[in-house]
Amino acid sequence: MQLKFIFLFVAFQVTSISQTEIHLKNLTMLTHGGDNAEAYFSYDGKYASFQSNNKNWDLKCDQIFNLDIEKAAKDSLYKPTQISTGQGRTTCSYFLKDNKHILYASTHKGGIDCPPVPETKGKYLWAVYNTFDIYIADLKGKITKQLTNTPGYDAEATVSPKGDKIVFTSDRSGDLELWTMDIDGKNQKQITFGLGYDGGAFFSPDGKKLVFRASRPTKEDEVKEYKELLKQGLVAPTTMDIYTCNVDGSDLKQITFLGKASWAPFYHPSGKKIIFSSNHHSKKGYDFQLFMVNVDGTNIEQITNQSLFNAFPMFSPDGKKLIFSSNRNNGGTRDTNLFIADWED
Repeated sequence: MQLKFIFLFVAFQVTSISQTEIHLKNLTMLTHGGDNAEAYFSYDGKYASFQSNNKNWDLKCDQIFNLDIEKAAKDSLYKPTQISTGQGRTTCSYFLKDNKHILYASTHKGGIDCPPVPETKGKYLWAVYNTFDIYIADLKGKITKQLTNTPGYDAEATVSPKGDKIVFTSDRSGDLELWTMDIDGKNQKQITFGLGYDGGAFFSPDGKKLVFRASRPTKEDEVKEYKELLKQGLVAPTTMDIYTCNVDGSDLKQITFLGKASWAPFYHPSGKKIIFSSNHHSKKGYDFQLFMVNVDGTNIEQITNQSLFNAFPMFSPDGKKLIFSSNRNNGGTRDTNLFIADWED
């Protein structure tokens, strides 16, 4: 087993970049096995919170970890600190501005076991478990506060650059909408109201805007399917586009009109562009690459072209690095790992 891990270190730690991935330099693999996703920097840029189901860590479903980026870049045997309780399923972690606490969503109060994966009957669906609530934990994993406690799905929370506001997704109003709250959980307020799944929201660098993914079913059969699936705690994320709005929900704008699944958006440090993942270019459907677009929807540029899955991009607070998930360099397995690269405009 030890020799196997040594081999993995030699084979995977240093990775190559396609000549056409011109914005990414010094690409480094940070995890080695399982599905690792939604890695988001601490405010000092030294750590990243993320979720993983790595079976080598005795995980049965996604749990939250705190990754020391420098250690992970140097040692493929490094195991990050687990932040979540190990009970239930978790998702969507994010650092608070003090760099000493991480928020995340968890189902653990609804049961200690991983909630069952729904039967999808061949259709690609996401589960929105009604036992998800949002918690804050310290870096040792001790939960210090529960931010939501309403029945239904509360997850996908991120924190503003100022550290004073949280945006999250909830279905408490009967649809999957964006909500905001103060950093202590007070003043919870719904800010989007269109039928469809609004989620994965992030603040702009100045904290005044939000970017998020959304579906907007309009045809009768689409509306019927969306509502029927939501009653079952499911969504079909096959048609989504990127939207922006002010933090209070005003000035709502659709940025992309690409027709397939565009999601996982994040603002470029300038605040003038948005990076996101999309399969709009693919004939097969499952080929997600990173793209960049101006905030007015013009000038879409492809950023990655390696492997069939690249998503969850996030710029470091200083704008010099990009962290993202990819299934490149996985040795022919189905693993999705975290990668970090120097970013060049």
